[in-house]
Amino acid sequence: MSEFVPFPAAPERPLAGRVVVLTGAHGGLGAEAAVACARAGATLVLVGRKVPKLNRVYDAVKAAGPEPALYPMDLAGADPADFEALADTVGRELGGLHGLLHGAADFAGLTPLENTPPEQFARQMQVNLTARWFLTQACLPLLRRTEDAAVVFVVDAPERVGGAYWGAYGLAQQANHALVRMLHEETAASCVRVAALQPGPMRTALRARAFVDEAALRVPPAAAYAAACVHLLSPAGAAQRGTIHVPTPAPGPDGFPGPGR
Repeated sequence: MSEFVPFPAAPERPLAGRVVVLTGAHGGLGAEAAVACARAGATLVLVGRKVPKLNRVYDAVKAAGPEPALYPMDLAGADPADFEALADTVGRELGGLHGLLHGAADFAGLTPLENTPPEQFARQMQVNLTARWFLTQACLPLLRRTEDAAVVFVVDAPERVGGAYWGAYGLAQQANHALVRMLHEETAASCVRVAALQPGPMRTALRARAFVDEAALRVPPAAAYAAACVHLLSPAGAAQRGTIHVPTPAPGPDGFPGPGR
């Protein structure tokens, strides 16, 4: 089910003592969520494929909270064994896992399906869907060892990306909604809670590939949704268990509240 509610202010350091794996850590929302989670007390494992960008996020996260760990990985080329190695490393080096935030996304632009190169289609399905499940599957044994664990999928609105020209990205987003529902039903009696965050349009490089002529100031920055990531990963996020959470973006320095990837 979906809900649209104003986003409440998070209590101070609601993620203290928690280990969180975050994919897409150097992306628009990923980088902002990483800093917000660090300020909330989380120890982060930053997953991304571009090491120089990961290093910049590392510096920002370290300045905001506990020192993070870097885990360079290209999700497009990763297989189940790679995700199992990641989970094993997190368990061995950090002692456990409390949260998983799927923020990585791949979108090349609006293209007719007929004209989409097969390798591009396969990459987008891998990054936007298959890798998310493989990583979740690999991490579930670790997550089940805690009293309260969260798996959060960042998703796009099916009605916005389910039409013509959205290609594999749009198909994967619709499948993500189904995955969240299915996995929630299968974990409802466990300590692992599953939810999705569906942000509105936000100022990211991904959105710019679809809306080239859009004025940047028409939509809020990705930072407007960072607090929502913290909320869903925190114990308070239990209230959104099994839901597609559609928050109102938090106001920022440029004056955005209101709806506004």
